[in-house]
Amino acid sequence: MTDIANARILILATDGFEKSELMEPRRQLREQGATVHVASPKSGQIKGWEDGDWSGAVPVDMELGAVSANEYDALVLPGGVINPDLLRTEEKAIDIIREFYGAGKTVAAICHGPWLLVEAGLIGGKQVTSYPSIRTDVENAGGHWRDEDVVVDQGLVTSRSPDDLPAFIASIVEEIGEGTHERQSAA
Repeated sequence: MTDIANARILILATDGFEKSELMEPRRQLREQGATVHVASPKSGQIKGWEDGDWSGAVPVDMELGAVSANEYDALVLPGGVINPDLLRTEEKAIDIIREFYGAGKTVAAICHGPWLLVEAGLIGGKQVTSYPSIRTDVENAGGHWRDEDVVVDQGLVTSRSPDDLPAFIASIVEEIGEGTHERQSAA
């Protein structure tokens, strides 16, 4: 079990992340005492997306090659359309997601973020949610899609949209508190 005040959390993102889906979890988890880092395929800064325009640059703490799941308690995957679409073509990003999941760490994805879970082959047989427009992708990958603000299955936390951030963040905190999770392989 890990208290959120002692937790280490990694946010995996690149340009085009939905601004609120990165910044709110980062802010709220830090306010609760967690150490939160942002990893990206590139160094420097990444640009967010909000209301149809670029908004809110965020500093990158480390590039993907420096990431080790052993150093963290959880992985957060913000959505937006651009961010997960770019990341799902990055082999190292998908390997990191698989590494966190395989180590029993909490893995949380919101909005279009579950595209990354699909690419990593992690949602077969799992109860999940996402932004409604990718429901078919989730179901085609074997996920059991539910229209709920947050769905948790074996340490996998998924939410639909920025409107669900309060439930999403609360579930991340709860899952981290439960420690590592036993995993059943995807169907």
